Amino acid sequence: MSENPADVSESAARAARELRTVFSRLRRTLKEAYDTRELTPSQTAVLSRLVTDGPASASALAAAERVRPQSMAATLAALGEHGYVQRRPDPEDGRRQLVSLTEAGHAMIADSRRAREEWLARALQERYTEAERATVLDALALLDRLTAR
Repeated sequence: MSENPADVSESAARAARELRTVFSRLRRTLKEAYDTRELTPSQTAVLSRLVTDGPASASALAAAERVRPQSMAATLAALGEHGYVQRRPDPEDGRRQLVSLTEAGHAMIADSRRAREEWLARALQERYTEAERATVLDALALLDRLTAR
């Protein structure tokens, strides 16, 4: 039995494997560039989701993160203790509460992103020539087509 389906070339399969591996390593390295040891991966994921999607109910966050409501409640309680999230009544349904980022939560996310981007910019500056950086930019433009709809 072949590793690749019959309609996928070896070069496409190899590129897929190597791209996944490189992106996984880069993702781990970027996570290490900003010390978030005070937060669990679940807590970090919820903060990122709130930045991207805006305020949400605890049940909507639990569904989006594919966790039990009890687990989300614990995650939100911990984020609340850090001062990163707040709850407010939903203006459309007073029985529900919406979770949103506080100023401290926004600042922590901004600091994290800034630290990661600075690390990446420095690494690209130190490890690659101008021509190699141009090649990276060209490759990124090609990869961006994977996500174009």
